Amino acid sequence: MKKVDLVIIGSGAAGMAAAVEAKRNGIDDILILEKDERLGGILNQCIHNGFGLTEFKEELTGPEYLQRFVEQVKELKIPYKLNAQVIDLSKDKVVTYSSKEDGLVKLQAKAVIMATGCYERNAGAIMLPGDRCSGIITAGTAQRYLNIHGLMVGKRVVILGSGDIGLIMARRLTLEGAKVLCVSEIQPYSAGLNRNIQQCLIDFNIPLYLSRTVSKVIGKDRLEKVVLSAVDENLQVIPGTAMEFECDTLILSVGLIPYISLLNYIDCPTSSAKGAVVNQYMETMINGIFTCGNCLHVHDVVDFVSDEARLAGRSAALYIKDKINRNANRINVKPGNGLSYVLPQFILEDSLEDIVIKFRVRKPVQDQIVWIRSGETIIMKQIKPVMIPSEMVMIKIPKEKLAGIKEDIIVSLEDR
Repeated sequence: MKKVDLVIIGSGAAGMAAAVEAKRNGIDDILILEKDERLGGILNQCIHNGFGLTEFKEELTGPEYLQRFVEQVKELKIPYKLNAQVIDLSKDKVVTYSSKEDGLVKLQAKAVIMATGCYERNAGAIMLPGDRCSGIITAGTAQRYLNIHGLMVGKRVVILGSGDIGLIMARRLTLEGAKVLCVSEIQPYSAGLNRNIQQCLIDFNIPLYLSRTVSKVIGKDRLEKVVLSAVDENLQVIPGTAMEFECDTLILSVGLIPYISLLNYIDCPTSSAKGAVVNQYMETMINGIFTCGNCLHVHDVVDFVSDEARLAGRSAALYIKDKINRNANRINVKPGNGLSYVLPQFILEDSLEDIVIKFRVRKPVQDQIVWIRSGETIIMKQIKPVMIPSEMVMIKIPKEKLAGIKEDIIVSLEDR
């Protein structure tokens, strides 16, 4: 069995950034495994701009953004395998992959970084009511058809869900000549970034219906109609509120879920964010297996994915050099009032770096105080004028502030 110091699974914004950082921190024996035919992951099909404002201080398209990292990977001579599907990962860090070129290969790694991204919820996942006809696809699939293969998915389109990919595809399809009839969102607020609502819907006069969902799809071979209905505070359809739209395509932008099947196979504990439970080093509960990017928790900005991945890359290098005390006292970090999740979920004492606490709120809020406490000790507090579920909040805690902390850390909101 071939031995490798560090195996990175996935070559998107997370995988390549982690590889580059590990290399710069003294790890030379690295292998990136990518299931697709090119490096870059989902960014290959994200031809819109808006990437790189934090990472490179300029606005780039997805392919331009990923190319910056491809150049770094090649400049540093980091090996990678394309069309390499990882089919198994063991607790003792044996990675098994299959490719046409190499056949079935087993690798014994000292450390593994999971950077496998996320997948979209589909019609079955949301139990979409009505007929099972063609013309119902996810936003990412529509994006791939149009941006990679040059194929239009429909002429009259309804979009369910106001996630960012759905909003961006509303604009993209309009520019290509389709008629986007509306975007429907089950929540009373949008799931997308405010800038995308403005640039993709308002600028193109595309209606956004809040607190509405698809109550029925109608069609034999191809989608013919979509029925939208209002929902109550419990997200249940309100009778007598139906709106019919004649259309040939329904695009679903109804949420992303971290892709962690390899971790599920080895019973790696997971969190309410649907990814693995990790410490401040992005290390899971299984020694030497790290995770970052959208397979840990879904990010709103790709620049934050790359930044998080650099932490995973540095941490994997520290682990390989036996500089992380995995047996140090563990302090749990828990979400309190108003939060849907917090990350990391636990901290090891005597942290080697400052710690960034990340979280999302359950609903839009204004004029809040973010409290970070451990028992009676106030570690930090910050005032936040506005927070919305679609935008991740990050607060950096100097490692010195955590010295002597023994009890669970609770992150919570309170009215100002």
